[in-house]
Amino acid sequence: MTLAPYACDPAQSRGRRFAEPPAPTRTAFQRDRDRIVHSTAFRRLVYKTQVFLNHEGDLFRTRLTHSIEVAQLARSMARALALNEDLVEAIALAHDLGHTPFGHAGQDALNACMQGNGGFEHNLQSLRVVDQLEERYPQFDGLNLSFETREGILKHCSATNAAALEALEPHGVARRFLDHTQPSLEAQLCNLADEIAYNAHDVDDGVRSGLIAMEQLQELPLVEQYRREALAAHPALAQATQARRLLYESIRLMLSAQVYDVLAATRSALGQSGVQTLEQVRAAPALVQFGAQMREQSLSLKTFLMRRLYRHPQVMENMALAQTVVRELFAAYCAAPQEMQAGFAARASALQATTSADANPVARVVADYIAGMTDRFASREHQRLTGKTLLP
Repeated sequence: MTLAPYACDPAQSRGRRFAEPPAPTRTAFQRDRDRIVHSTAFRRLVYKTQVFLNHEGDLFRTRLTHSIEVAQLARSMARALALNEDLVEAIALAHDLGHTPFGHAGQDALNACMQGNGGFEHNLQSLRVVDQLEERYPQFDGLNLSFETREGILKHCSATNAAALEALEPHGVARRFLDHTQPSLEAQLCNLADEIAYNAHDVDDGVRSGLIAMEQLQELPLVEQYRREALAAHPALAQATQARRLLYESIRLMLSAQVYDVLAATRSALGQSGVQTLEQVRAAPALVQFGAQMREQSLSLKTFLMRRLYRHPQVMENMALAQTVVRELFAAYCAAPQEMQAGFAARASALQATTSADANPVARVVADYIAGMTDRFASREHQRLTGKTLLP
């Protein structure tokens, strides 16, 4: 497929941190995607929470299935916009590699533990995974991904963290947060595909769990419109025995409508901006976007999910237990770093004799270790170290 002039061309990539000869049969971005898929961090996503903890059911989304759904949506939209499909797939598959066990509850707990030691943010941790923590190659730490893939992975970054990254990598992936410029269209597209995917599958998982009733969804214009369309096209779906099919069809129609809305709004924004090059994209406002009505409806859905699902008492109870697991693991490993696996224990031991900008340099090693855990491993380690069983 011919790329648009403002798309990322792998032949014009800004390259890797460590020079490597090109692959004979793959572009730079295809190679990035393959390295991500074969990484240890990617495999761990299958046992990391999206909303529901791993023990709560086999059919709920995990970080892995979420990442695959984001990649599917992003790749479909990239094709329609003549953007680089391989780059959006690589970014989408890697965007949650740094997520902790137990979803956002785990991240919040680990961030609280790391106050005074640089904090913790999962987007920054995803970059840390691909730049440093993966240990697969003899020549370098990390996966040595292309600049454009790394830029897309770093979706958010505080000014403090951006300045620290910029000091280590001048004019690197964090520079745009200091200059207030935009990433590539491929990165922008992955950001929006992430939102579309989790809104849709969290509705599905919320109904499957019984925490959201089908009747409650009727208060949402974005869902109700497509429920009515599904019933108009397939009246038999009104039967009680067809409730799951009705939900699936409603979500399918909603997803399609959101995708088509993004394509139309983005094409309009591109046309009005007049951008013709990647550098012009970076200097322009964000161009991948919803139309105004769809943006409003999407925000309404996010608010609904926050109120009815993410803050549901059952979810909050489990997440409070998960946060206790993370806090107590952090305290245990900081007190006894040798309890970590050998490689992390050795890193901690080496840092104990050094000075660092962090108040406690061992804390970062502990955060790296905990962030890399699956839900199941974190629960087992917590039981081993504390003798308590908080989660099944």
